[in-house]
Amino acid sequence: MNLSIAITAMVNTTEAPSQPNASTERSPTDSQDYWNETLRESKAVAPVYNWTPEIQGILLSSLNYGSFLAPIPTGYVAGVFGAKYVVGAGLLVSSVLTLFIPLAADAGVALLIVLRVIQGIAQVMVLTGQYSIWVKWAPPLERSQLTTIAGSGSMLGTFLVLIAGGLLCQNLGWPYIFYLCGGIGCVCCLIWFPLVYDDPQNHPFISTGEKRYIVCSLAHEDCAPGWSLPIGAMIKSLPLWALVVSYFCEYWLFSTIMAYTPTYISSVLQANLRDSGILSALPFVVGCICIILGGLLADFLLSRKILRLVTIRKLFTAVGVLVSSGILVPLPWVRSSRGTTMAFLVLSSTFSSLCESGALINFMDIAPRYSGFLKGLLQVFSHIAAGVAPTVAGFFISQDSEMGWRNVFLLAAGIDIGGLVFYLIFGRAEVQDWAKEQMLTHL
Repeated sequence: MNLSIAITAMVNTTEAPSQPNASTERSPTDSQDYWNETLRESKAVAPVYNWTPEIQGILLSSLNYGSFLAPIPTGYVAGVFGAKYVVGAGLLVSSVLTLFIPLAADAGVALLIVLRVIQGIAQVMVLTGQYSIWVKWAPPLERSQLTTIAGSGSMLGTFLVLIAGGLLCQNLGWPYIFYLCGGIGCVCCLIWFPLVYDDPQNHPFISTGEKRYIVCSLAHEDCAPGWSLPIGAMIKSLPLWALVVSYFCEYWLFSTIMAYTPTYISSVLQANLRDSGILSALPFVVGCICIILGGLLADFLLSRKILRLVTIRKLFTAVGVLVSSGILVPLPWVRSSRGTTMAFLVLSSTFSSLCESGALINFMDIAPRYSGFLKGLLQVFSHIAAGVAPTVAGFFISQDSEMGWRNVFLLAAGIDIGGLVFYLIFGRAEVQDWAKEQMLTHL
């Protein structure tokens, strides 16, 4: 997210998006003057570049160029060799490269694109590899809450960058966004390598009781990784295809919201640069909290045997998809009210976070021994959705601004609900036959 907020101050432009029928707290002239003043202040302390909108789009999307191929080998390697060094190396490379983004920008667009591609691959290593750790550390009755607490960090990071990015650009200059984020990442590496271990058995200073509890709770699951992959059985597995379809459809909606929430707020609501960052951050901080609460609720329902695991996964996914999609569809019709628009965006983020305790972690249920590989496979389809959805949305908006936004939200909601139907029909939560050790012994 750091380039998404920094690029506003990096480019040589003072044009602020506008919409004549939007509700504002300032007059259009005052809002434009405030925008221009903010940009002039940021440019006084950092260099700017004559990047065209096409170049800006390439720079923003270049993070995903290598992401299509990286998740599967990353998940496989993490599952076989351990995720500690895969995740740690990805975090370290990404953090160090972040520190060099200002120098790369001065050197030229080509070098910056190359740096971003490598950085994207490194970030995939972090996102994909960590699930090979959870499958050995998270007891089944605590799996939802532990993975959602960790996953909520992405929402928290988005919130913090959006809040702090505008202030850093205006007061210190846009390079400090990259210095701050890269520096924090390097500090995290210093904590990660000495404290993280691939499994409880090799951890030197957790209590004996905790180690025994984790090992015993996972004893009935086959979590040991193997070199062999039952590819044929995976291709024929409808529960796995249900997850693939669900990932693609849910990330289509999520990517649209991630990419266009700041644009929608600034162009449709005519918010200035500072207010746009603050308002854009609100849905993500609420989503961060609700991801954690959703995980706690899912594990509570499972531990008390109120609902079966498959029912919990499908219920949370259904509520998350239906409510979040249903709230986004009427969004263009309430554009005259900033308060109502923000309430809808926050509610959509609140309910969509429930999917993190549903289909998005279901792969750990059906094949825990291949969790790293499956997460990599699913990330491929999520990155495809992330690459296509914003492009389609931009096409709609460029054709007709008012009808474009309606079509963007209608298409995203339709795709998300279609994926939900497929998941509800074919989704499962029990370990599949092809993921059991007995099957591997016969191959």
